Amino acid sequence: METKKQEKKGLSGGLKKFYGVGDMGFNLMSSIESYYFSIFLTNLAKFSLPMVTFITTTASTVDALLSWIYGAILNSIKPMKWGRYRSWLIAIPWLVPFLYAFQFVKIGDGMLSAVLIIIAAIASHVAWNFAYVANVSMISVAGKTPEERSQLSATRAAWSNFSKVIFSYVGPGLAAVMAGIIGEVNQYGGAAFALGCVMAVLYYAHFKMFDGYEVVQPEKGTEKKNAKDKTGGMDLIRALLQNPPLIALLIADLAKFMFNFVLMGVAAYYFTYIAGDSKMLTTYILITNIFCVVGAYLSKTLSNKFTTRTTTIGVMAIQAVLLLVSYFMYNRVTVVIVLMSIAMFGYGITYACTPALYGDTIVYSEWKTGKNAAGWISGLQNVPLKVSIMTRGIIITACLAMGNFSPDIDPAAASEELKNAISIGFMVIPAIALIIAVVALVFGFKLTKAKVDQYAAEIASRS
Repeated sequence: METKKQEKKGLSGGLKKFYGVGDMGFNLMSSIESYYFSIFLTNLAKFSLPMVTFITTTASTVDALLSWIYGAILNSIKPMKWGRYRSWLIAIPWLVPFLYAFQFVKIGDGMLSAVLIIIAAIASHVAWNFAYVANVSMISVAGKTPEERSQLSATRAAWSNFSKVIFSYVGPGLAAVMAGIIGEVNQYGGAAFALGCVMAVLYYAHFKMFDGYEVVQPEKGTEKKNAKDKTGGMDLIRALLQNPPLIALLIADLAKFMFNFVLMGVAAYYFTYIAGDSKMLTTYILITNIFCVVGAYLSKTLSNKFTTRTTTIGVMAIQAVLLLVSYFMYNRVTVVIVLMSIAMFGYGITYACTPALYGDTIVYSEWKTGKNAAGWISGLQNVPLKVSIMTRGIIITACLAMGNFSPDIDPAAASEELKNAISIGFMVIPAIALIIAVVALVFGFKLTKAKVDQYAAEIASRS
């Protein structure tokens, strides 16, 4: 008689300490694109600015349009050998280095080369998004309680943010080494391949850590269990539309990512045209990223003391206040760096807390609909991320236009109008986004720890 292997209960020491190393590898890999894709297209591949705009806009738009689909597919198809979600941590990541490298290789000239780069960018993102969504879905699979989900989210966030500190040293050096081996034009392709391999190896480490937490059901006598785990189109729609906390969380998550990406994009303008010292940007990035890591590390302590929901709302409100205070003091550069560092400390906390909140909405959805939509809901985390990347460019461009920006302006002669416009993008708009997030969570996300525990117990009693 075929028996079902018992699922592990409680988090292992490995998960408590090292879950998130895969995310560190993922961020190291994707940072090549974040920092070097544009300069590769303009300075190395020698594309015209209109062609660069065409390549980046096409790739990012398709990426955003596909962002919702990964969780839906994971939730709807037949599970593979090692489970519905865990299997994807080993099945897909090995393809990424080969696809991703061609995003930074120019083959031929003109439109053909541009099309090949776009195809490589889209294909590599599709491949890594399946693994990314499966990875975050495992938080709700292995984490059976709000405390366990908070633990996994905090550890993941700490490793993820630590990658930013590592990349500031590894990224430029690795590119320089590759330039010496395969040539300057293809240096970022070599770096992308190397860090893609690092990502695949570290996702495999996650695969091993989650062994026993997602048990594959035997073929016989499991129709009821399989029916609960497999979802159709209407099940996915209900999981979203009948889940007000999830909708509120998606709004708040969009604000969280907008805060991060807009700050990253505008910081260079702030230190060039307001601080008057572009070299300070390197120091600013290092300090704020260290604060981010510390915030992520401490998020579990705060969540256990105040609950994850309360911590997220409180921290976002404080971040908004810090940004608005910075705006009224934008000419005092040292004060701005201090306030922004504290705000980024808060980002580390909220970055760690939101996956745990998504876990709560997964429990609520299963309690309400009777269907486990973990992959679908976890995959929706991709949507705010991709939308925020798209809107970042619009926001930055609009603020620069408001200040009559021109690259020909001497930074020392920047007008107050331009400084004010840059500061609005750097401080006011992210603050407004965070205020909207606070309102959405206060009035839309009403899942308390007691309610989530109650829903989880009722779900368990149905099995």
